Amino acid sequence: MTFRENANIGAGRASRRGGGGGGMAVGGGLGALLLALVVMLFGGDPGAILGGGQQTPSSAENVDLAECTSGADANENRDCRVKGAMLSLEQYWTQTYERAQPTQAIIFSGAVDTQCGQASSQVGPFYCPVDETIYLDTGFFDQLEGQLGADGGTLGEMYVIAHEYGHHIQNYTGALRASQQGEQGPESGAVRVELQADCFAGAWVANASTTGDQLLVAPTQDEIRSALSAAAAVGDDSIQERMQGQVTPHTWTHGSSEQRMGWFMRGYESGEANQCDVLNAASVDDY
Repeated sequence: MTFRENANIGAGRASRRGGGGGGMAVGGGLGALLLALVVMLFGGDPGAILGGGQQTPSSAENVDLAECTSGADANENRDCRVKGAMLSLEQYWTQTYERAQPTQAIIFSGAVDTQCGQASSQVGPFYCPVDETIYLDTGFFDQLEGQLGADGGTLGEMYVIAHEYGHHIQNYTGALRASQQGEQGPESGAVRVELQADCFAGAWVANASTTGDQLLVAPTQDEIRSALSAAAAVGDDSIQERMQGQVTPHTWTHGSSEQRMGWFMRGYESGEANQCDVLNAASVDDY
């Protein structure tokens, strides 16, 4: 899925912060525990934060997002693409769930301070419910394709952003509370929250080309496959198989590759966010 070349993305809620090097270990106490919880639930490894050590800033060139004004900019540059995707997501969710205030995305390299604590690029994209903000290092997209085996492509990248925006909506609906029960496993609240965010992402994709001033061109089947490959790459079973050589379902917090693809497609094929009630489904396999 690409942006219309002459689309105006100047109002997108995204900004870039410079990265920090050096030791970014989080100290003990509530801040460390909260950030570890947030990272665990929203896409990263809490050990990467709590372990300390030296963090290497991203080598990606910093982009002044004020210069990202058109769809052509978004098609050519990842940072601009984040800005454009955030504008489209805001338009969609403002119409779909009026109670939720728009959120913003902070693009960083190396490390970033949040109201949930300090985080490094190693944690992957995450949403902090305290400051209601999405944080990501766009270098993660290279890791998604290289280390985790996704196909790549612009829609796969925008799926990640849409998933995190889904967590913002869950912060308003109250669904995030289901992820705070400390449970793990295929039917846990944590897994259901993640799968609902995938479904929300699919519903946005289905509507993105007809929302607002039509920023985006409707996706092709190849682009849908690229989004599905991104969803599959971050499935618990896929990551566990790659990282530890075996799958341990009782420790799952995000759902399997098949489940993540299934719920994304439920959102996409229905085009309705109200079809994403994973929390009340008899089973997470009921997609």
